[in-house]
Amino acid sequence: MYDVKSKDGTEWFYSETVKKHFFEPKNLAKTKEESEKLTKEADGIGEEGSPACGDMMKMWIKVKDNKIIDCKWQTFGCASAIASTSMFSTMITENGGMEIEKALEIKPQDIANRLDGLPTRKFHCSVLADKALRAAINDYYKKTNQLDKIKNDRIKIVDKILKITDHDIEEAVLDGARTFEDLQKRTKIGIQDKTCIPEAEQLLRYYIEKYFVKQTISQ
Repeated sequence: MYDVKSKDGTEWFYSETVKKHFFEPKNLAKTKEESEKLTKEADGIGEEGSPACGDMMKMWIKVKDNKIIDCKWQTFGCASAIASTSMFSTMITENGGMEIEKALEIKPQDIANRLDGLPTRKFHCSVLADKALRAAINDYYKKTNQLDKIKNDRIKIVDKILKITDHDIEEAVLDGARTFEDLQKRTKIGIQDKTCIPEAEQLLRYYIEKYFVKQTISQ
């Protein structure tokens, strides 16, 4: 492994597997012509993020018998984002493809395990790919008239005074918050609007379980 220092002096260690997937990413759409062809042929297309913020992901999927048999992607992102997405796309397409429901269960820790480790502060990089996949799957459901299976992530305001949303809580968890004290330190939630604390604590537990509780992914 080798290390890189962040601006705050924290050392990030990267495994040989991370380096391999960064320098030789799997399933990457490398050219404009390839992306245009994929757009015409894909069963589902998903986009997440914004180039203005520096993080953006586009993903194309092919589905057969409820399995994701092919996944291509493009991203603006750091080494961790590229390596995580490369591994993520490999996981959901290997061995003939993963069932859609199983693919939606993959968590950052599962990807980190396959990468032989990923800095905790970089777990959020794999979430970009996860959200792009969810958008692509929703697009597939829309195109195949399976509208009852579409899942929408709607933003909800939790702290009515400071206008802190469920997505703000999600980002705080991905950035390392594990206790309500951590969450409050990062977002100031509940300092003025005390009534939101129970819901904030519930969402905190939900996002920790969603992204970090260890589980086994099987075909």
